[in-house]
Amino acid sequence: MSVAAGALVDDALPRVIRRVAIPAVASNLLMTLFASMDAYWVGTRIGPDGLAAVSTAIFWVWLVVSIAEGVALGVTALAARRHGEGRGDEAAHVAGGALVFALALGAVVGVAGALSVDTLFAFMQTPPEVTALARDYLRTYFLGLPLIYGYFCVDATFRASGNTRTPLILLSISVACTLLLDPVLILGWGPAPELGIAGAAVALLATRGAAFAVGVTILRRRGMLKAPGRHVGREALQLSEVDGAPVGAVARLARLGEVRSILAVARRVLRIGLPTAVTGVIFSFIYVALTRTTTRFGTPALAALGLGHRIESWLYMIGVGFGATAAAIVGQNLGAGRVDRAERAGWITMLFAMAPALLMAIVSLTIPERLALAFTDDPTVVDETAMYLRINALSQLLLPAEIVLEGALGGAGDTVPPMITSTLLTALRIPLAAWWAALWGPVGIWWAISLTAAGRGVAMMFLWRSGRWKHKTV
Repeated sequence: MSVAAGALVDDALPRVIRRVAIPAVASNLLMTLFASMDAYWVGTRIGPDGLAAVSTAIFWVWLVVSIAEGVALGVTALAARRHGEGRGDEAAHVAGGALVFALALGAVVGVAGALSVDTLFAFMQTPPEVTALARDYLRTYFLGLPLIYGYFCVDATFRASGNTRTPLILLSISVACTLLLDPVLILGWGPAPELGIAGAAVALLATRGAAFAVGVTILRRRGMLKAPGRHVGREALQLSEVDGAPVGAVARLARLGEVRSILAVARRVLRIGLPTAVTGVIFSFIYVALTRTTTRFGTPALAALGLGHRIESWLYMIGVGFGATAAAIVGQNLGAGRVDRAERAGWITMLFAMAPALLMAIVSLTIPERLALAFTDDPTVVDETAMYLRINALSQLLLPAEIVLEGALGGAGDTVPPMITSTLLTALRIPLAAWWAALWGPVGIWWAISLTAAGRGVAMMFLWRSGRWKHKTV
C-alpha cells in the first residue's frame, strides 16, 4: 500500500506527515534494534574488546554507507520531483539507472575497502586485540557492500513515491531473520559454524540482500523500476527491421544508448547526492580522528564512544525517518509548484520529531547507567558511557532540526550549503577534542561532540529559513 502522489500535495500536512513518517520511522527503528542487538551479543559474549571492535569498525561502516545515502538522496529528490509533476514513468527510469549505478559503485567501494582493512585500523591506532576482532567484521561487511547499496536505492525508490509501508514490511522481515541469525552465527548454535564477530556481518548481509532482491521484484512488477534508454533500444531495433539496417550494429548502438542513459542518471543523482555523501565521508574521517584521541584513554573510553553512539542512534534514526519524509513531501510539492506548502512541511515535520528528542534527553540525563547496562556489565564502560550521554543530552534536543531540515533541503535538491555548514562545524571537533581532552580527559571529547552537534541543528534552521532552496531545479 502506498500514499498517492496527490495526497502528498493536497491532503492536510499533519495527516500526510503522520501517514508517511510512521512507517519510515518504524523502518529506521528496526535497523537500530538490529544494531543494538548486535552490540548486545558482541558485548555480552565476546566482551569489552568485541564491543570496542564493532564500535571502531562502525565509523568505517558509516563512511561507506554515507556514499549510499548520497545516492539514495539523489534518487529521492529526482524521483519525487517527477512524481509531483505527474511523470511516473520518468521516475521509474531514474530509479532503474540509479540502481545499476549503485550496484557498480558498491562493488568498487567494497573491494577497495576489503583490501584496505589493515591500513584503516593502523591509521586509527586501535589496540591489537581490538584490531583483530574489528578486522574480521569489517572485511566481511565490505565484501557484501553491493547488497547494501542496492537496498538503499530500492528503499529510496519506494519513499520517493510516498510509499513507506512496503519498505517497512521488507525491513521487518529482514530484521526478524537477522535477530535469529545473529546468535546462531556468532556463537555457532546447532549445526551452524561459530563465526564469532564476523557472524554478525554475515547475518546482516544475508537478510538485507534478500530484502533487496524482493524489493526489486516488487518495484519491477509495479512499473516503478525501468532501465533508462531501454525504450530507445527497442525503437532502434524496430526501425532496423523497416530500414534494413544490420540488426547487430543497431543492437550495439542500443546498448550504448542504455549505458549513456545510465551514466546520465548517475550524473544527475550525484549532482544532488554527492554533497551529502561527501559530508558523511568527512564526518566519518573526523570520527576516525576522534578515535585516535580517545584511544589514549584506553578500551573503556573507546567502547563508551561507540556505545554512546549506538544508544543515541535510536533518536538519530527517528530523525532520519522524519527527514526522509520531509524530503519526499518537499520534493513532490516543489514539483507541483506548491512552494509555501513545501516550506511549512519542513517546519512541521521538524516539530513532530522534537517530541522523541525531548524524551531521549530526559532519559539520558536521569538514567544513563541503565541504558549502558543493557549492553555491558563492565563498570568502567558503564560509567564512561553514562557521562557521555549526560553531556550529549543538550545536542539531542537539536538533533531533529539538523536531520529533518537537512533531509528537507535534500528533497529540494539544495545540498551544497548543508554540506559546507555541517562539515565545518563537525571538523571543529578535532582541535576542540584534542584541546579539551588534554585538560579534562574523555569528558572534553564528549563536550566537543555535544556542542558542535547543537551548532549543526541551529545552522540547519537558518538555512531552511533563508529560502535559498526554493529556487533549485533538478
